[in-house]
Order: sequence, then structure tokens, then C-alpha cells
Amino acid sequence: MKTLLILTLVLVTTWSCNNDDDPVTMPQPQTITDIASATPELSSLVAALTKANLATTLSEPGSYTVFAPTNDAFTTFLNANGFASLDDVPVDVLTQVLLNHVIVGQFNSIIISTGYMKTLATQSGTDLNLSMFIDTSDGVTLNGVSHVTTSDIYATNGVIHIVDAVIGLPTVVDHALANPNFSSLVAALSTADGNLVSVLSGAGPFTVLAPDNDAFTAFLNGTALADVPTDALANILLNHVLGGVVTSTNLVDAGSGYTNTLATGPNMNNLSLYYNTSSGVMFNGVSTVTAADIVASNGIIHAIDTVIDIPTVVTFAVADPNFSTLVSALTTLTPATDFASILSRNMDGNGDGINPPFTVFAPTNDAFAALASVPDEPVLTQVLLHHVVGGANVTSSDLTPNGNTVAPTLQGQNLTITLPGTNGNIADVTDGAGNSDIGIIAVDVQAGNGVIHVINKVALPSI
Repeated sequence: MKTLLILTLVLVTTWSCNNDDDPVTMPQPQTITDIASATPELSSLVAALTKANLATTLSEPGSYTVFAPTNDAFTTFLNANGFASLDDVPVDVLTQVLLNHVIVGQFNSIIISTGYMKTLATQSGTDLNLSMFIDTSDGVTLNGVSHVTTSDIYATNGVIHIVDAVIGLPTVVDHALANPNFSSLVAALSTADGNLVSVLSGAGPFTVLAPDNDAFTAFLNGTALADVPTDALANILLNHVLGGVVTSTNLVDAGSGYTNTLATGPNMNNLSLYYNTSSGVMFNGVSTVTAADIVASNGIIHAIDTVIDIPTVVTFAVADPNFSTLVSALTTLTPATDFASILSRNMDGNGDGINPPFTVFAPTNDAFAALASVPDEPVLTQVLLHHVVGGANVTSSDLTPNGNTVAPTLQGQNLTITLPGTNGNIADVTDGAGNSDIGIIAVDVQAGNGVIHVINKVALPSI
């Protein structure tokens, strides 16, 4: 006990002497802004933060990860974009560029891994935060353009990583270029007609369904990309692009339905795309979203696992569960006629006079269910042929306004379409048997070899 008392007295006396004669200066806590301000090579960043009124934000309590460009990085950025100095950069643009270097949360070099994260920058006109692709395969690379040179500078409100390039606001093309899983897509965009790299670098906005490398390998199936006709390749790629921004939430909320792509079919009509979210998000019944909502400055990307080829009218019939009975009628119930192959044709020359494009009046499952019974094959074959017009892509805009349009079917008898329809129908249809209570309830599902209009009753020929 005596020894402990003596030791305590010594310690107290020593502290008192140090406190009186040589006071110890404790380091003050430093925020992200404090550290940047004390780092000479980040003076341009501090000036930019001050101009954009963000210096205070990064001094406040919180948790941020800041990728801090050096002075040389800012000089290169200004020169590349035609600015003489920071003063020439519009404040709104500068603000978004700076926010594109900030991620909420503290992510040090141990935590950061390859993949996408959201920055505080937002897509113009929306509240969608821009995505950043982080590649850790060789150091840390951001959006394919900026590399971490010094990591893990800790502040009271986050962590700083110094980078060698300003990270501009990425377009959908920039994201495709940054992610090595999209290298085949980039090669295809560069090869196809139409200067698609330039198109998709434009203002947009675009929604791009981006097939990964494995998807392209399966699609090409040993064929070299250089051997694919460049005009056909362009249309296939445009079949993965929607106008506007469509998020995964938009698709899930809608459930299922049709939209249009930038690809074109007969008479330069834009092709349709069927989406269904009953099990994930699937397009045309063949391609599933594997990574959603990669946000760019001019749109959004959803990564998919299969290339979406140009659809036929059969593609949509198979993809849309509302046509499952029709598909059965065209296949298992009529084995003597290869309807699937016939309606998948993309060119003439089969010798039977049944040539695309086709206009198909497609009965729903409910339409078939309303029949007393499904006819046996000989009659059913004639009934199915009565729903198809060959050699014509008749869209709703081709129908006679306030009148009748006569459409000769492959069965030999005519359908008569009356516009406008009654009882909520878009148009009314009179079949070969004289039934006039058939309604067109959806129009213009455009395929590469024809168009589908949905009807609510089965059309019957006069037999």
C-alpha cells in the first residue's frame, strides 16, 4: 500500500510539472474539409468545394467516402472540357461533378470491392443517384478513368482516397466501357452501323438492357462478331434500348406489358418488347435482369443474361402467358401443321405462298375459354388460319378511320375491322361466320416479321 501511494504521488507531481512548465498540445479532430485544406495537392479541390458551397457540407458530422482529385487532375479536367479555370465552370455542373466523388458511408481500402455504388450526384431531372463502377482487379479504378493513388486518410466524418483524375458524370457508354463484363457489348456497339457509341453518348435519356459477355458468347455461338452483318447487328442492339428512363421499380410496379424499343420492323415501325416481373424481370421470355438500376447521366442500364434477338410474332405468343392456350392450339393441338415455323418466317421463298409479314389477331386465354369446346385438328387448323393475314403488316394506323377495313386471311375468308369499336373495344371485328361481337382490345404488338392485335373472342370462319 505504501508503494502504491508513493507511485501515485510521483505521477501526479509529474503531470503537474508537465502541465505547468511544458503544456501538451492535443491534436484537434479534423473533418474531410480540414484535411483537404491542409493538403497542398488538394487546393484545387478545396477551391471547387468552396465555389459549389460543399466545403461546409463535408465539415459537418456524418459519414462520407470522398475520392479527392489532385490539382493535376483538375488541370487536366479543365483543359479537356474547354474551361480556362474553375471560375468558368457553371456552378450546377461543378456541384454535380464534385458530388460524383462522394459516397455516403465510410469505405476504406479493406471494404471497397468490385461493383457498383451510388454517389451523391443525381441524374438531371430525376432524383436518381448516379452509379460508380469500382474495379479492384488492379488497384482501385473508378468508372474506368480514375485511380486511387493514396488511400485511407481518415477524418472525423469519413475517409478520403486521393485519385489521379476527376470523375466526370458518366453516360451509359462510359459505364459500359468501365465494366469489363460489357466488353463484348462495347465491341458490338463500335462495329454496328449507325455510330451507336455516339448515339448512346448523346442526351437521351435511354434505358439500355445490356447483355454481358457470356450472353454475347451464347448468342454468337462460334460466329465471329465481324461476320455478323452490321445493319442486322445495329437493329439487334437497338432492340435493347428504350427511350426514356425505366427503372426496375417502374417495371415491377407495372407487373407485365409491352413497350417499344428503338429497333424497327416492317414499315419502320418500332419493335415491341414484352416484360414480365412475376419471377425476376424478364424480357420477351428469354432474357433476365441480373443487375438493375446502373444510373448514368443520360439514362439507366440493366444488365441482362441473354441477347434479345429480333422477335417474331411467335416470340410474343410464347412469352406472354395470356396467349398460352393459343400456343397450345398452334402446337400440340395441330401437329400436322408446323404453325410455329410458319409464323417465325422472316422472308419469302417457302413455295407455299404463306409469306411474311403477318398480321395476327391473337385470341386471349379467356377468348378460348369462352368456346363451348376447342375444335378438333382439321377445324381448329382452319380457325387458326382465319386469324392470320399474310404478306401485310397492318397496324392500327393503317385501319380506315370511322369505317371498315377488309383483311383477307390465310384461311381464305375475310375479317372486317370496324374503327372505332364499341363497348370499350379499340375496334370491332366481324369474322367469316358473320359474328360481329369480337373486339380488338390491344393493338400494335410489333414483331420483326409482323404485328399482333389482341382480340377478346375467337374468330370463326364459315365452314
